Amino acid sequence: EVRLVESGGGLVQPGGSLRLSCATSGFTFSGTDMSWVRQAPGKGLEWVSVVSTDGGRTYYADSVKGRFNISRDNAENALYLEMDSLEPEDTAMYYCAAGDYRQRPLVPNHWWGQGTQVTVSS
Repeated sequence: EVRLVESGGGLVQPGGSLRLSCATSGFTFSGTDMSWVRQAPGKGLEWVSVVSTDGGRTYYADSVKGRFNISRDNAENALYLEMDSLEPEDTAMYYCAAGDYRQRPLVPNHWWGQGTQVTVSS
């Protein structure tokens, strides 16, 4: 059974930092590109970042470039998103997803986690 479980979300002040984690099981994590996708209140899904299977290549949406860092630990089957200089506009539910979602339709399925809420507010 494919499982992806996000954690690490919470309430943070503008300018603060958070580190999201995604624990996975049930598939060959080391052979799968991994993405983060988010959905702000009242808005559609937005691709945030992707990391290649070996962690050597990373890509970011313009809205988070320079502030977010995606990484992975293939020994632990875990995906991470380090978020710095957070802005109120980063408030969203954050999902980890198995695959490269830069070009794929953003449709939640069993290869996505249930999400972790990030709220940036003073």
